[in-house]
Amino acid sequence: MSISNALRRTPHWVAVSALLIFPAVSTPCAADPGGGPFAGMSGHWSGGGTLQLESGANERISCRADYSVDGSGTSLSQRLTCASDSYKLQISANVAAHGGALSGSWSESVHGEGGGVTGSVSGSTIRAQVHGSSFSAGVGISTGGRSQSVTITPTAGTSVRHVVISLHKG
Repeated sequence: MSISNALRRTPHWVAVSALLIFPAVSTPCAADPGGGPFAGMSGHWSGGGTLQLESGANERISCRADYSVDGSGTSLSQRLTCASDSYKLQISANVAAHGGALSGSWSESVHGEGGGVTGSVSGSTIRAQVHGSSFSAGVGISTGGRSQSVTITPTAGTSVRHVVISLHKG
């Protein structure tokens, strides 16, 4: 089966890409307003990576994200678009951090998917779970300056085995 057919036959893989709703947290610096974990994240991010299917086939993915952060740096809204030769995603999300806990929701407009987000924030690392009606996936995100690395490991409801994406601010 081609990658394109596998993705079309398994629309819940879209939910896996929704894990990209988590921006990597940034360590606040003196110039950042507020001191929450999302301080310094506002703006445009872009990059790409690789999506690996259960069949072992790989496909390149490219993404653009725009983040808006509240004044305290604890709440974030995101608009994300990702695409490859065989698919496109448009995700909106709202995520909040309170203490070390992360929670939120997301929706994907092209395929009509959505769900919730739970997890933890510690320094420049997020460990989270994304949940939908028939899938789940784990995500790890780390940041360094104006770069962030996202690793996604689905646990149910998709033919995607692993996703690795690097984004850069600016």
